[in-house]
Amino acid sequence: MTSSSYTPEVKGQGLRANVQRLGGYLAAMVMPNIGAFIAWGLITALFIPTGWIPNKTLAELVGPMISILLPVLIGYTGGRLVHGQRGAVVGAVATMGLVVGADVPMILGAMIIGPLTAYVLKLFDGLIENRIRPGFEMLVDNFSAGIIGAAMAIGGVYGIGPVVEWLTKQAGSGVDWLVGKDLLPLTSVLVEPAKVLFLNNAINHGVFGPLGIAEAADKGKSILFMIESNPGPGLGLLLAFMVFGPRALRPSAPAAIIVQFLGGIHEIYFPYVLMKPKLILAMIAGGAAGVGTFVITGAGLVATPSPGSIFAYLAVTPKGGHFGVILGVVIAAAVTFAVASALLGFGRGEPAADALGPDEETAVRPDEERAIDPDETLDKSAKQEV
Repeated sequence: MTSSSYTPEVKGQGLRANVQRLGGYLAAMVMPNIGAFIAWGLITALFIPTGWIPNKTLAELVGPMISILLPVLIGYTGGRLVHGQRGAVVGAVATMGLVVGADVPMILGAMIIGPLTAYVLKLFDGLIENRIRPGFEMLVDNFSAGIIGAAMAIGGVYGIGPVVEWLTKQAGSGVDWLVGKDLLPLTSVLVEPAKVLFLNNAINHGVFGPLGIAEAADKGKSILFMIESNPGPGLGLLLAFMVFGPRALRPSAPAAIIVQFLGGIHEIYFPYVLMKPKLILAMIAGGAAGVGTFVITGAGLVATPSPGSIFAYLAVTPKGGHFGVILGVVIAAAVTFAVASALLGFGRGEPAADALGPDEETAVRPDEERAIDPDETLDKSAKQEV
């Protein structure tokens, strides 16, 4: 795939780097289409029978948009990442094979068949390059794209579609089991550590996003949109750093709060956790408290809040659901702040600004102010673990 502004280059090898690349690819397919997801979410929140201004005619937009438009856009974008405009066209055609007859939104399937179909066309174009008689290029290009797109669409109907539908239903059943057993907050034990390793895109767009869309299409809202994207834990951590963190880092926390909580860019707080890995306990506690609150209050969103800003949260909250959503964000922030503050010793162990100790080796000194480089922090954290 080609790189894009949504897929910053990931350096290195190994499992973490490969998963980060996968998350980047998924984000590169989803992020350009977030506007369409938000449009669907707003139409759903406004016009369904339980919406703000119910309208039977406009509510008919909801079904076709989630079952056809969004998967086709994902397949189109995925194909374009692999093989330009020709790849985009065949990716969209093949995606139609998935959505026909499917009972669940084929977002995940589109992420598979779109790039795959474009890759097949790319291989074919490579084989026939410089072997077409002059004057027949357009004929061959058009028919090759048509034949490959049609073949993959048929394969989607009978092969990939049923498999993806089965996997989606199994994953949905697993989530339903966690919800039924009141165990959904335990997902934070896995989600929060993965997030600070910059796997947030892979988790949100690859796992919870597709499942949440399927649930929202059925129930009108989904709690799965809020498991990874809750801005509360990040806010609580940065507040703890602002009050009790290393003195050299405290001035940077307010700006980070604005970027994270209002702007929805969660990546900015990941280096703070990686500097002091024990703080992951605070993130898990805050994340679980937030999810638990969402479960108890029956909160949910109608679409993916992307980016995970408080403004995006409020925009895709269904009618009558703001109390549970805001309460979950506030409790997550409060719990994270309390636990992180305790783990930071409430600042009692911090030396004076002019007497930084060994624990501040990773800190940014006031006379060396510069942007925090997540890669540099990751490397340093890895060395410390070794």
